[in-house]
Amino acid sequence: MCNYIYTPKYQIMKELNQKLASMQTKLKAKKSSYNSFGKYYFRKAEDILEATKPFLLELGVSVTLKESIIATDPVPMLESTAILSDGENTITATAVVGVDLNQKGMQTSQQFGAASSYGKKYALGNLFLIDDTADSDATNDHGKKSTVVQKLQEKMTKQQVEQAKSFVKKGGSIEAIKKKYKITSELEQQLKTL
Repeated sequence: MCNYIYTPKYQIMKELNQKLASMQTKLKAKKSSYNSFGKYYFRKAEDILEATKPFLLELGVSVTLKESIIATDPVPMLESTAILSDGENTITATAVVGVDLNQKGMQTSQQFGAASSYGKKYALGNLFLIDDTADSDATNDHGKKSTVVQKLQEKMTKQQVEQAKSFVKKGGSIEAIKKKYKITSELEQQLKTL
């Protein structure tokens, strides 16, 4: 005689959700790759997958990735899905990326590969709550914008403060100063009273 214990489906899903929450709070995916042009470190999908490995046997789960082309017009669109499974139930997260077929210096296979890598990374990031906005090449200015902003918004020296006061006294605008320097609200008030 065999005794079976019935576990309701919602209880099984609750357990899988708890395993995912455990991974989300403990998982540390290092940024192992360096972009020498932009001078920043970033993580790849491989870094995230490597970070999941200690949890797989411990929690009795697996992590897999699936990709499919979901559109071709006006540009090919890839949907990457990261899947956490306990063997019966799954939790998924997706990311959709476009394939830039006009990217110079790359063959078509490389263009699809680059989009695929991004899609996988962001699907895994969505599943494990990894915020990569600071890593994105799309938002990275490769050091150009930050140096311009730093040059335009330097902290003012005492001499520059005196020059700004003289500038305003002669009819110059405070807004022109604010475009070039970071000024404190206290200094702005002083300049307004001149």
